[in-house]
Amino acid sequence: MHEEDAFFPHHADHVIAQKHRGPTHEGNLAWACYLCNLLKGSDLASVDIETGRIERLFNPRSDRWGEHFRLEDGRIVPLTAIGRVTEYLLQFNLPRSVQERRWLVEAGRYPASDGLQALGLADPR
Repeated sequence: MHEEDAFFPHHADHVIAQKHRGPTHEGNLAWACYLCNLLKGSDLASVDIETGRIERLFNPRSDRWGEHFRLEDGRIVPLTAIGRVTEYLLQFNLPRSVQERRWLVEAGRYPASDGLQALGLADPR
């Protein structure tokens, strides 16, 4: 979402946390909403409920959003194990988040693909 649509300012998140030897440079930083950054913390992975396997989280610097998720009536639907663990850990589909996404879609403010395209991260499909 656009930072101006968020209640709290976005944060620079270390994709791989510093405590796991993640460097502080643009290849390891992602602009994240406050809640996502708080929920992710220093986590790198989680347990996939379908397989019981440990799966890494979605990496906005190297993964394509459209391969792991789709937007469906305000819900972020996971398509892969990486998507499932990320959706679960970051609690993407809390009722208030889904409703907020619906409003933002209606207003033409979601997804914030313009910012992703500027970073070369947007999924062109």
